[in-house]
Amino acid sequence: MIKKIFWGSIRNKLLIILPALLLISAFIPGLIPFILMLGGTYLCYEGAEKVWHKLRGGHHEGGEAPAVERGPGAEAKVVQGAITTDFILSCEIMVISMNEVASESIWVRAFILVLVAFAITVLVYGAVGLIVKMDDIGIHLTGKDSARAKRFGGLLVRGMPAVLGAITFVGTIAMLWVGGHIMLQGAHDLGWHAPYDLVHALEHPVAGVAVVGGLLAWLVDTLCSSVLGLIWGVVVLAVIGPLLKVLPFGKATDGHSEAAPPVAGDGHRTEHAS
Repeated sequence: MIKKIFWGSIRNKLLIILPALLLISAFIPGLIPFILMLGGTYLCYEGAEKVWHKLRGGHHEGGEAPAVERGPGAEAKVVQGAITTDFILSCEIMVISMNEVASESIWVRAFILVLVAFAITVLVYGAVGLIVKMDDIGIHLTGKDSARAKRFGGLLVRGMPAVLGAITFVGTIAMLWVGGHIMLQGAHDLGWHAPYDLVHALEHPVAGVAVVGGLLAWLVDTLCSSVLGLIWGVVVLAVIGPLLKVLPFGKATDGHSEAAPPVAGDGHRTEHAS
């Protein structure tokens, strides 16, 4: 399933997102900040939704087999959902990359975006593939004769739930941080300077601290961006949430979605939540 999502992501980046961004940058570059903010809004919404369901105590309904065990139809649905979510996130990554090389020629921009497309996709799905197979590796090691291999294998199996939980937590914070920072910078670029100036005013007292001033300023900026992202995400969630419950194409609102596939291993599975 990860392989299918990987190639779907590559197709989206190279055949849809890349040509569209090159055309936009060539003819209507003023649209790029709005695309960035649209993507930032999506990240804030996703992060706020995860926080909301965590606070509400939302959980997955138990007893449902992995998609690969429920048949080709269920697997195709999960893969398509993951590719759709990846498309939105890929748009944001590619737009940010485009924004950084906006002054280059169109051919240089195209070459850099192709490199970004492949590098990001390989990195992300390579890491996902490794993570979801770690318990398979652990179980394989527990069958070895070596006592050291057995201990290490058992540690992998027991530790993966905690690792996945940590990844989910860090991912949520990252969505709020990146989304909030995009909204902060976007508002500044479009003429609303007050939030941006406020954050930099909060950074100023700690920026001059010897040795760690830069780190402290970055932490202040990250905290402020995350809080802003959460606030904006809650606003969007309050507006969009009721609509998603009635629209036939709306995403699931029970605290989880099928965007990230449950991957079956050899007789067991690791659930990886995006």
